[in-house]
Amino acid sequence: MSAPAPEHFRYEDDPDRPGWKRWQILDEGRFNSFIGALSVKADSATSARVRAKFARQHSNLRDHIHGGALAGFIDMALFAASRGLGVLAGPASTVDMSIQFIAGGAIDTETEAEIELLRETGRMLFLRGVVRQGEVTVASFLGTLRKSSPPAKIGAA
Repeated sequence: MSAPAPEHFRYEDDPDRPGWKRWQILDEGRFNSFIGALSVKADSATSARVRAKFARQHSNLRDHIHGGALAGFIDMALFAASRGLGVLAGPASTVDMSIQFIAGGAIDTETEAEIELLRETGRMLFLRGVVRQGEVTVASFLGTLRKSSPPAKIGAA
């Protein structure tokens, strides 16, 4: 596993949710800050939940969560869940992500991604999940993350 990147993210106990962690980017000028801090909780060795709350700036003209904001949340939730599960501590990249939008997500309502780690290899994480608001399933998704390559050893061929 790569070393943590504390200069980019804060990952600490969530003061608003006992038993949860808060995952937040420190550089407010980055895209991740548009969604805001995420709350993360590992439920088992292979499943985690990630929560966010969307506001008017995340909405479309139907007053639902905009698909782009929801896609951004899902992408970030893949990383937050992987961090919460202890399988990702440093930089990584999204290789693939597919989303099936099922219902319009309400703004100003807590939104939760339930994420399952399907498989971890040396460099890859394969995940799937659903986004829910209470009993309403808003979306389902699959994602593949690639962990960063370890630093090259000096003198290696």
